[in-house]
Amino acid sequence: MSDSALNPGVTPAYPSHSSSSGLLRLFVYGTLKRGFWNHDSFCQGFLGVEDAWVRGRLFETSSGIPVLRVPEEDILAVGTANPLADVATQAEENARLVDPDSTGPLLEKGPGAPWGIVHGEIFTFDDPESRLPAIDGLEGFNPGGLCLYRRVLVPVRAGRNLLPAWLYAAGDHWSGRLKELPGGIWPCA
Repeated sequence: MSDSALNPGVTPAYPSHSSSSGLLRLFVYGTLKRGFWNHDSFCQGFLGVEDAWVRGRLFETSSGIPVLRVPEEDILAVGTANPLADVATQAEENARLVDPDSTGPLLEKGPGAPWGIVHGEIFTFDDPESRLPAIDGLEGFNPGGLCLYRRVLVPVRAGRNLLPAWLYAAGDHWSGRLKELPGGIWPCA
């Protein structure tokens, strides 16, 4: 996702114990993935991780940072400054998904022009009160203000499961030249 150089001075601060405030699912497609430079600082202590994908278009900046765009119709919610409210929203969307009588907005959608498949990983965490503010800072997500990335809740495919998960998509700050990565994988080979 974004490079910490874009937000100097951002340092994660996680408690050594987990809270019982709910489970957070986060889809990552860039520098927060395992093996990349922001993973150890921001994603240690996860409960689970799986390969996953979303509908979208993946781009790379001239400095090599990935930027994801997702279809507006796939956005189930927009992140707020309240991590507990955001985890509750995610849980509500998940309940709609598993309820066979639900007519909720979480639908199975495949890729279709101009959208493709963007590959990444879905992490599960149990410390959203500390984790989300730290990653929001890294990603330049400022609810109600100018954002480098915006945090949105979208359907994510992990194996046979379709899950609502938060991800950081292009915010209102991105302009200029972006190189599309047609394979939907960063870094491209």
